Amino acid sequence: MSNISYYSPEGLKKLKDELIHLEQVERPRVTQEIADARDKGDLSENAEYHAAKEEQSHLETKIAKLKNVVANARILDESQLDTSKALIHSNVKIKNTTNGMEFTYRLVADSETDVRKGKLSVNSPIGKGLLGKKVGEVAEIKVPNGIMKFEIVDISR
Repeated sequence: MSNISYYSPEGLKKLKDELIHLEQVERPRVTQEIADARDKGDLSENAEYHAAKEEQSHLETKIAKLKNVVANARILDESQLDTSKALIHSNVKIKNTTNGMEFTYRLVADSETDVRKGKLSVNSPIGKGLLGKKVGEVAEIKVPNGIMKFEIVDISR
């Protein structure tokens, strides 16, 4: 089953660049490590060989997952989005109703998430709770510590 995800052009380019790096740099490196370890003799007791084979397995799994993500990625045409609601690629300014602190987040796909840069996944509890809300609405979001309430202060692109 495919999960379509929406990305900014920069986010999709970053994914594709990572895939190219894994396929063209990391895969040959691991293959060479396996060949070097194989040349050292008895494979049954060769820790380097087994470690390289395990690394190859992890790398191939990562490549397969990333290929699936890229295959199901779509670039979002932000000009077609409703600016009155919090949607993916919206900049949402929220206020914690308990302590009055304000935060601004850009709602993004999982692979573009970087909370330190204000990019919050639409699949995170807070991201899910903000989706579809309008300015002035209060989002009640279940987090591990209980329920948090955030007022939507502003939505922009």
